[in-house]
Amino acid sequence: MRKGAFRLGLGYFSFLAVFGVSTPYLQILLRGLGYGPAAVGVLLGVFELVGIASPFFVGKIADSRGRSRPVLAASCLATLAALPLLVLVRGVAATVAGLVLLAVGLKALAPLMDAVSTNYAESRPELGIRYGNLRAAGSAGFILVALALQALPGFGEGSPERIALAMGLLAAAFLAYLPLLPETAGGPRRPKPGPAGRRGFAPGFGLGLAVIALSRVAMAPVSSFFSLYVKEELRWNAVGALWALGAAAEIPLMLLAHRIVARLGAMGAIAVSTAAVALRLAVCAAFPSPAGAVAAQLLHALCYGLFQPAAVSFVALSAPPERRASAMALYMSLGVGLPTFLGSALGGLVVEGSGYRVLFASYIPFALASITLWAAGGKRLAGSPRAPSGGPRPSRRRADA
Repeated sequence: MRKGAFRLGLGYFSFLAVFGVSTPYLQILLRGLGYGPAAVGVLLGVFELVGIASPFFVGKIADSRGRSRPVLAASCLATLAALPLLVLVRGVAATVAGLVLLAVGLKALAPLMDAVSTNYAESRPELGIRYGNLRAAGSAGFILVALALQALPGFGEGSPERIALAMGLLAAAFLAYLPLLPETAGGPRRPKPGPAGRRGFAPGFGLGLAVIALSRVAMAPVSSFFSLYVKEELRWNAVGALWALGAAAEIPLMLLAHRIVARLGAMGAIAVSTAAVALRLAVCAAFPSPAGAVAAQLLHALCYGLFQPAAVSFVALSAPPERRASAMALYMSLGVGLPTFLGSALGGLVVEGSGYRVLFASYIPFALASITLWAAGGKRLAGSPRAPSGGPRPSRRRADA
């Protein structure tokens, strides 16, 4: 039985290894194709825009089939098909088509993996599987790849072909691993769900997504422009190492997140994470130096290491298992994809007009708006179905949903 938990962890390791290339280097790949900062912002916006819809439809397919592995395989194939379009066929149309396919592939992986893990944990409560531990294993995969690529001479200098090749090899490795990924066919047996809205989600789900969305708008300058900031503003060839540092910083918080969520509630933990996002933006704006970049990446511990387990806990508590893939997809689409699209599209224009420091400073109000909305939500963001055993657990005092 323990093999299932180990295989899930190894699945996250393999899955996030792919993001060890795409997260730091996709923006550099686009710059290597000859696009300016504003164009990169718009193209990354297209990538995120497609990512809004694709996880939802892919999640619906997975829910209707009762299994996620075949859909995960199709997502990997879409990723592999996108890469030749991006680097072998030049032109805006080919770039957009490649990014569309890449978004369909990559953006569907995270919610499907999260649905697989939470459903499997509920069906095997005796294993005591915690989501944070699985994501920590994934962070290790991200770190290993980011550091390996950083060590390759000239990898971060903008060669689109090398970046695409590395991404393709790792996507193929994850595809080869999929037959070993444990999954609960047809969804786990479950206790009666708690209060649910018209679509089967708990009350407060929409408001919680709005809080998350504002937080992720604030994170857009980091997710979409940090690599270019380091390369062009700081003139420092340390992109891979800095992203590896951020992933390493998040591991302790991933492991401890369940305790923090139990104490503060899922949405309370997200508010703490969002406050760290505001601080991270302020550091980047006020200290444009290698030391400032390092300090900003260390804050990734709270900005993502705490945020992601708290957000997944919130979604898991807000949806029954048979709607879990769809709920995770809504979170990725409306809570992450749409905000990052808006933030990326606007951010490129801000960079070209005013520079990176103004970009970081100008997004702090979005983080403050997220915290304000959470505080104003009050009881609407408190009280959710009890967490199923083995899955994410609500607060002993209260559960935010």
